[in-house]
Amino acid sequence: MNELLKKSAAEQSKALKNKEISAVELTNAAFDRIEKLDEKLGAFNSLTKETALNTAKKVDEKIAKGEELPLLAGVPLALKDNMNLKGSKTTASSKILENFVSPFNATVTEKLLGNLVPIVGKANLDEFAMGSSNENSAFKKVHNPWDLKKVPGGSSGGSAASVAACEATLALGSDTGGSIRLPASFCGIVGMKPTYGRVSRYGLIAFASSLDQIGPFARTVEDAANLLEVISGHDPKDSTSLNLPVEHYAANLNNDIKGMKVGVIKELMTEGLSEDVQKAIEKAIEDYKKLGAEIVEISLPNLKHSIGIYYILATAECSSNLARFDGVRYGYRTPDAKNLMEMYTKTRAEGFGPEVKRRIMLGTYALSSGYYDAYYKKAQQMRALVTQDFVEAFKKADILISPTCPNTAFELGAKASDPLAMYLTDIATISANLAGIPGLSVPAGFDRDGMPIGLQILAPQLQESRLFNAAHKFERANDYYLKLANI
Repeated sequence: MNELLKKSAAEQSKALKNKEISAVELTNAAFDRIEKLDEKLGAFNSLTKETALNTAKKVDEKIAKGEELPLLAGVPLALKDNMNLKGSKTTASSKILENFVSPFNATVTEKLLGNLVPIVGKANLDEFAMGSSNENSAFKKVHNPWDLKKVPGGSSGGSAASVAACEATLALGSDTGGSIRLPASFCGIVGMKPTYGRVSRYGLIAFASSLDQIGPFARTVEDAANLLEVISGHDPKDSTSLNLPVEHYAANLNNDIKGMKVGVIKELMTEGLSEDVQKAIEKAIEDYKKLGAEIVEISLPNLKHSIGIYYILATAECSSNLARFDGVRYGYRTPDAKNLMEMYTKTRAEGFGPEVKRRIMLGTYALSSGYYDAYYKKAQQMRALVTQDFVEAFKKADILISPTCPNTAFELGAKASDPLAMYLTDIATISANLAGIPGLSVPAGFDRDGMPIGLQILAPQLQESRLFNAAHKFERANDYYLKLANI
C-alpha cells in the first residue's frame, strides 16, 4: 500500500478505475502513513478523517455502478490550514484561531469535494502564511522530509512536506510571495502559482489580497496541471476572480517546444547564488537547448526593488486584513480585560506571534498619515514598473527561467533571528506575485548534501498551458521527479 501512495495521482486514478484498489483503502493508507510519520514531520495541524472517508466511499460507489469518475476522484489531498473546510478547524497556524471551526467551505474546497477528492487533513503553515521556513507556526515546526534537521520552506511547508513524504498525493497551498514555489523547491516536488484571479480566493484567510493566490502541489507536472483544472474557474463570491473558461491544462503537456524562446533572468543568475544551484540551472539551460528551445538572456532592471516593494505592500495589506481578529466576533479573546480597549490590545498581543506582529506594525506604519505617499503609494508605482519589465521580457521570450531560490533548504533556526536574511530567501519568487503572472517550481537536481534544487519557470498572464508544457518537457528529460525523500 505504501508503494501505491508513492505513485502519481494519474497512476492512483488508473488503479482506482481498474479496481486494483478501492478509494477507501487508499485513503486509509494515507492516514496510516500520516500516523507513522507525522510526529517527526509536523506537516498536519489536524486530520479530517470522517470527511475524507465519506468522500472515498462516494468514489467507490461510483466505481461499483460503472459511472465516470471526475478528475482526481479518490486521490488523497492535504489542504493548507488557511482555507476553510466546513465543520473542521481552520487555524492559519495561529493561537488567535486555535479553536475556530469553519462554518462554511472555501470555493476551492467546494470544487475538491465536488470532484470527490478526499481531503485528509489541514496542513501546517507559517502563521497567517507569513514566513519562508515554516518555523512561525504557533503549534509546531514543519521538518523537511529529505533531512529532518532542515526547513521545508514556507509558508506552505506542511502542504509541501506532506506531498514529498507521500502522506498525501496532492496538496493546496497559497502563494503571496513564493509560499508555494519555495517549499516545492526545498522539498523536491512541483508547486505552482497561477495567474492572479485564475483561482477564487473566497474562503482563503487573507494575508495580502492583491498578492494571494491558491495553487497546487504535486509530485509531477501532469498532476499539478490536473489539480489546477479542478480548482480554477470564475467565482461571483470573489470580485477579483477572472470570468474565463477553465482550460484542460494537461492536454498541452506533450506539445513540441522546438523554437520556444526561453529567457534566462540575468539578475537571478549572479550574486548570492550557491555553487550547486548555479550548476543545476546551467544544466537546465543545456537541457532546454537539447529540447530545441532557443536561449535568450533577459534583464528585469527593477527586479532588485521587488523585496522592498513587496514588504511595503504585503505588510500594509496584512495590517488591514488582520484588523478583523480583535476578540469580538470569533477566535481567541483574552480572559482578563478590564475594558474594551484592553480587550482589543491584550487579545492581539496574546493571540499573534512575533512575525505577524512585526508585519502588522510595518504595514500600519506604511499606511499612517504622512507616510502613505512616501511608502505605500511609491511602492504601488514601483510595482507597475516591475510589471512592465515582465511585459517587455515576454516580447523577447515565451517563458522565463531562474533558480526558485538562491540556496537549498537551510537548517531549522539558522535564519530565525535575522528577519532580513529570511526575507531575501524570496528574492526570485516575489516579482511574479507583484506582476500577477503564473510561476512554477519543478525539481532540477540535488546539491552535494542530497537536498533538492528547484527550477522556476514563469509565463505571461493566463499562459498556464505554456508553463505546464515547458515544465513537463524539462521534467521528462530528467529523472529528478522519480526520486523520493527517504523518510
